[in-house]
Amino acid sequence: MEVSCKNNKSETTNYSEEELDITTRMYPENISNVFKGHGGLDTWKNMQSLVFTMQKPNGDEMTTTDLKNRKSLIEMPNHTIGFYGKSVWLHSKDTTTYKGNPKFYYNPMLYFYAMPFILADDGIKYEDAKPLVFEGKSYPGIKISYNAGIGELPGDEYVLYYDAETYQMPWLAYTVTYFTKEKAKEFHFIKYSNWQTVEGLLLPETLTWYDYENNVPTTKRNDLQFINVILTRSPPLKTLFEKPEGCSCCELISGIDFFYYA
Repeated sequence: MEVSCKNNKSETTNYSEEELDITTRMYPENISNVFKGHGGLDTWKNMQSLVFTMQKPNGDEMTTTDLKNRKSLIEMPNHTIGFYGKSVWLHSKDTTTYKGNPKFYYNPMLYFYAMPFILADDGIKYEDAKPLVFEGKSYPGIKISYNAGIGELPGDEYVLYYDAETYQMPWLAYTVTYFTKEKAKEFHFIKYSNWQTVEGLLLPETLTWYDYENNVPTTKRNDLQFINVILTRSPPLKTLFEKPEGCSCCELISGIDFFYYA
């Protein structure tokens, strides 16, 4: 990008009276506008706790996350999964076997739900992507990738697609490299809809996974509803994420991996 000066005169600015747009200065213009279209990155960064409930066929799941350190707690009808900064633990409330993988599941819904703000994390690279055309409408794209050494799977890639008029994001494409540890060629697609305003931020009520072909979404597969969304400026209790004391049915799972949700 070429930058030019309009004049050579030295000017003094009183920054104590100047409202600085930090978001625009730190990020590319298109992703910065997407942040603004959802309520603003500064507003998001003032939040310390996010709670949401997902309506699942086998019962509701409530996720609580400390947004500053990403510690999390997922409370399900028969199990609880916790991440307290170093490891993931699984607590079975009864004899029901947990059929998932806690190392996959401890943080995926936070990352999917907290779009686009989660894409302001450190170590991210942004570049323009080919627009997505769906049902006759074109959505500009922003490709997201990670610098080497960021996370367990820096090879994962995402493409955020946004509305060119509102800068709201209706689509996310993502790859999965967990199983092969190789660069993936296929993108999975999620559609975001039914926006709700929570503490000044625009968040989705519905995430819809789509079948895909040749890296474009085709037909709707399933919806996931998010209810009882709470954002607060105060952090959750630190003890909330700790492994329950003296619990024989808790399993410590060492090592942290990025998420996957088919």
